[in-house]
Amino acid sequence: MSIDSVLYDAPGPKARRRAMIGTVVVVALGLVVVVIAGLRFAERGQFDADLWSPVLNPADEQFSLVWNLLFQGLRATMSAAVLAIVFSLIVGTALGSARMLLGAVPTVGPILKTPIVIFIELFRGLPVVITLFLTYQFFRYIGFRLTFLPGSEIMWYVVIGLTLYNSVVIAEILRAGVASLPSGQAEASRAIGMTEAATMRMVLLPQAFRVMLPALISQLVVIVKDTSLGTFIFYLELLTRGLRISQNLDNPIQMLLVVALLFILVNYALSRLAVWTEHRMSRASPGSAEKTEEATGAVAGA
Repeated sequence: MSIDSVLYDAPGPKARRRAMIGTVVVVALGLVVVVIAGLRFAERGQFDADLWSPVLNPADEQFSLVWNLLFQGLRATMSAAVLAIVFSLIVGTALGSARMLLGAVPTVGPILKTPIVIFIELFRGLPVVITLFLTYQFFRYIGFRLTFLPGSEIMWYVVIGLTLYNSVVIAEILRAGVASLPSGQAEASRAIGMTEAATMRMVLLPQAFRVMLPALISQLVVIVKDTSLGTFIFYLELLTRGLRISQNLDNPIQMLLVVALLFILVNYALSRLAVWTEHRMSRASPGSAEKTEEATGAVAGA
């Protein structure tokens, strides 16, 4: 008996018929909504060539300028997103590891772990936009400028704000991944003389990353999308560029659709990269597992 047959009962004829009817109804309702929206758009002239020409017609005199500004915004979005992803992974891994390692120290561990727990719970409970505003206002209030860093100063406010929020989420994701691993692995590592830090670094975290890869990738996609919140602190990312272009050309629906399409393409590419990485890791895992067993046997024999 397969695992699927135990966890999931195959639907019978009535269940399949109900599912088919539900699918047809939902698709029909979706088509009705699309048709109604299309008719309303046509009534309001949203399909006029003048509104789409700056985006779709290379012969239009605005075409090159519009796409140049959009690509500048896309570059700003990706710059902030890449930096926030890197820093969130580093800080999140450090926070999650410190919280778990300090939890294993019987005496001073709970005392030292308390500030980390407060930090994680604080920024996990704050909305991202408030975190960005707090970061922006905090640096302005204390008078500390970030002009010595490469790139624009506003970009670093966005990067720091996104890192504060997403690092604590990644810390909790990794903690859940480590908790889902069999306890025998950590016990075996301690039995052959590995320290808690070495066990975390060499045994638990690599497996936790593999187990929680889908959740991690989902969070990285969230980081890319959350860069659009930089528009509230005047960061010239993709959404801000699109809004300013639409104000000049008076075509907000068309520009926002283009901006949405660019975000979808970027996030889809990131998702496909995650799938490819997961496949590579799953193919490499048997060999790496054999090497780990050989290394464990060698250490135990020594």
